[in-house]
Amino acid sequence: MAAVLIARYYVNPGNSAAVKEALQKMAVRVKADEPACLVYNANIDPENENLYCLYEVYRDAAAIAAHRETPHFKEIIEGIIVPLLEKREREIYEQVIG
Repeated sequence: MAAVLIARYYVNPGNSAAVKEALQKMAVRVKADEPACLVYNANIDPENENLYCLYEVYRDAAAIAAHRETPHFKEIIEGIIVPLLEKREREIYEQVIG
C-alpha cells in the first residue's frame, strides 16, 4: 500500500529563497535516485513565503524510511534546509485511493 508523507517547513524569515533552491535540487535527486518515490512535490503558501508544504507519495512505508537514509536527504534536507527552519512537522498516511 502506498504511503504518503506530508511535511510542513516553517522557514526562518529571510531564508525562503535558499529553501526553494535546495528543494529544487532535492527533487532532481529524488527523481533520479529513488524509483520508489512516486510523487515528490514541494509547495509554498501564496500568502506566506516562509511556509512550505511537501507532498510525497512512496511505494510503501519502507520507501519512506529508505528516503531518509539517502545521501541527498542527509546533505540537502538535514544539512542545508533544516538549519534554516524555525520548525518542521511531518505526517505519514496510508493511501486509500490512488
